[in-house]
Amino acid sequence: MSDAALMEASLVAAADVDIRLPLFERFFAAFPERRASFISVDAASRRMTDETLQMIHGLAAGEGWVWPLVAELVFTHRSYGALPIAEYDAFIDMTVEELGVAAGPAWTGEAAAAWGRHADALKAMIRKARADWASAMPAGAPQLAE
Repeated sequence: MSDAALMEASLVAAADVDIRLPLFERFFAAFPERRASFISVDAASRRMTDETLQMIHGLAAGEGWVWPLVAELVFTHRSYGALPIAEYDAFIDMTVEELGVAAGPAWTGEAAAAWGRHADALKAMIRKARADWASAMPAGAPQLAE
């Protein structure tokens, strides 16, 4: 079974569970100072959770839209200052972990590995987008925080 198919089975198994609530509780517990960055946690949590899952799955499916979306999101996040890469990484990891909890018995070792591979690919893509923007717009790009 392909990574994309394994991942789709996880998404179907978790379809009735809203993972964004425990996800954002965990994220804000790890990064409490970030809460003030959100005008509407409800709206942002829906969008960020969905986009993260879609981008990870899109990478597994070989979708061409993932890179332009990642590049755009990295650029628009500049308005929040120099976000530490650890926050991006943690959010992605927490999203996958919460999906695993929601998927229950459908969360197999193979599914977890597939999500992990493509989550890592998304993290690498974010790093590339940050570096590309910093190179293209050095005066307008925020400092890169590691």
